[in-house]
Amino acid sequence: MSGASRRLHFPLTVTAAPDPDVVGPDMMARLTGPQGSGLVSGLARARGLAVIPEHLAEVEVGGDVPVMLIGGAEDKVRDKLILSRFASFAGGPDGHVVVIATASSLGDVATERYRELFGDLGIGRVTGLRPEERSEAEDPGAAATLSDATAVFLTGGNQLRLSSVVAGTRLADAIHRAHDRGAVLAGTSAGASAMATHMMAFGRAGETPKQRMAQLAAGLGVLHGVVIDQHFEQRGRFGRLLAVVAQSPSLLGIGLDEDTSAIVYADRSMEVVGKGAVTVLDGSRVQTDAHQAKGHRPILVSGAVVHALPDGSWFDLRARTLLAEAPGEEREASE
Repeated sequence: MSGASRRLHFPLTVTAAPDPDVVGPDMMARLTGPQGSGLVSGLARARGLAVIPEHLAEVEVGGDVPVMLIGGAEDKVRDKLILSRFASFAGGPDGHVVVIATASSLGDVATERYRELFGDLGIGRVTGLRPEERSEAEDPGAAATLSDATAVFLTGGNQLRLSSVVAGTRLADAIHRAHDRGAVLAGTSAGASAMATHMMAFGRAGETPKQRMAQLAAGLGVLHGVVIDQHFEQRGRFGRLLAVVAQSPSLLGIGLDEDTSAIVYADRSMEVVGKGAVTVLDGSRVQTDAHQAKGHRPILVSGAVVHALPDGSWFDLRARTLLAEAPGEEREASE
């Protein structure tokens, strides 16, 4: 999903019904990402199909509801700037936040920590989910937990654990449906990386881009056309993100420093909030020998555009350009 909108980039888009509230989730086939796992599992449950022509296959959903990508180690003690912003999006006393802690190795400790934090920030209700097997993520009861959620928060940990357990399941479908009807989504660290269709699964640190430096896997498919890395400055991940962008120039690289958030809106505008910066790597005009490099050798990367965006910056992910001011301010000035 781009910002708070999911864009489907397929020659044929398949869906079973336009309104899950009318037919029920068990009668729908939902395409949760180009990895296809959601399509196959959805088709097995569907009772009808509609084939949508390519020119209609880019659909904006989710209104102005943002997706918050957090670089990890967000402040939980002092001003709690990023978590406070999330709490305001989540609805305050009327809000219901569902914390999904599958990525975390800390068990219920992670869930309870965020339950306490969000309670202190005025959220009315906080529910924890931590499926550890795909069968648990396929449980209709787990998906139903999100039926009245105003926000979903994915914790940090191991993003490959999160994607391998949740992607393409009923719970993943429920995350998409929640966002479609207005729930804000947020992910920190591993939870941020997993938001993308093409997920940074793991890799090696270093400033020089090298062959085989990183590996991608299928994520949750919330954001298309980007690959997201976190703890970016602190763990020296510039090289691996640049290598991925060089190998896949259609993907826009987003590197998130710790205690920093990229807030992506439905119009593909992105706001930066926090103590660090968000680095955007654009390889659309790159020259590279990535297809020829052997082993783990450095690769040629020339012509990549680097945007270093501190707190208060705005960026257009669609046009791949810096915005002088918030889009709303531009619209107001023109009226």
